[in-house]
Amino acid sequence: MGTSKTSPLVTSRRITVASLRKGKHEGRRFAALTAYDASFAALEDAAGVELILVGDSLGMVVQGHRSTIPVTMDHVVYHTRLVARGAGSALVMGDMPFMSFATIDDARRNAARLMQEGGAEIVKLEGTGAQGETVEALSAQGIPVCAHLGLRPQAVHKVGAYKIQGREPEAAKVLMDDAASLEQAGADMLLLECVPASLAKKITEHAQVPVVGIGAGVHCDGQILVLYDMLGITPGRRPSFSKDFLAGAGSVPAALEAYVEAVKSGTFPSTEHTFD
Repeated sequence: MGTSKTSPLVTSRRITVASLRKGKHEGRRFAALTAYDASFAALEDAAGVELILVGDSLGMVVQGHRSTIPVTMDHVVYHTRLVARGAGSALVMGDMPFMSFATIDDARRNAARLMQEGGAEIVKLEGTGAQGETVEALSAQGIPVCAHLGLRPQAVHKVGAYKIQGREPEAAKVLMDDAASLEQAGADMLLLECVPASLAKKITEHAQVPVVGIGAGVHCDGQILVLYDMLGITPGRRPSFSKDFLAGAGSVPAALEAYVEAVKSGTFPSTEHTFD
């Protein structure tokens, strides 16, 4: 006889790309977090986290690198496999690391690895409108895709720093156009990182697919944070758009539930975690 989850924040239904899209059109916010192992994935699932990202952020918070660039496909497949074992009803998203989608053939092969070997149910890739053909090719093979726009950590050596994107009118228009073209190409979800809240609001309102934000204001359909940031255990300075939910919570499960409740109620992110 199986046991049932007791948290009032979680449902027994399996979360899917389709259910998140339905939730968007019904005005329901969703909470997402990164995870890198089965234990934390299970805790997040029990707390009501609906989307778990196995991010290449593992290069920094788990492996101790200065950027995400050293993360390989084997690393992400391995950690995705661990998370999939503990995720329960949450949707598992696997990150496509640096240069893993340099060509369409690369993208097909590596996305297939994330799903077949890792157990991912959707893959995420950083890019611009230039990745439209890649997104279209993956979508044609039945592979759900989340397109990551705004600040793209894999491009840090090109950009020169981790900084807010889309503040100037011309840059904002490019992001709007990129979001629209990637959705048209078949993206099932958009992720906006470090963009002004007003721009994120416009993109979210125009998009028919769910938009998840990190440092993108409260108007996105969902919010995501790096797990270690929201638990206050990341070495060094925590990103200004994050919040330490463990402080005062008393336990990790309580912190996770507080985060989910804050996202769903719209109290996080607040103005102090938002860029103008």
